[in-house]
Amino acid sequence: MIRDTVIEDPGDDTRTHKIFRALDQICCEFDLSKPLWLDATVSEFKRHSKARFYQDNFIDEIDFDYLEIQVIEES
Repeated sequence: MIRDTVIEDPGDDTRTHKIFRALDQICCEFDLSKPLWLDATVSEFKRHSKARFYQDNFIDEIDFDYLEIQVIEES
């Protein structure tokens, strides 16, 4: 692991909006372009609440293997 971060969003917005907003924050913090949600990425995220964004997901060149996001919800 090169870097990690945790984004907390206690707001009342939808889960989808929270995920997109968190990904925007992560990309800003790590100085990355926003990755594309390819069909395989969406499918993986729906199954596991986790997604990996590889070079194919980015327009710009990345200097790491993948960016992984995971939703951790407290009950």
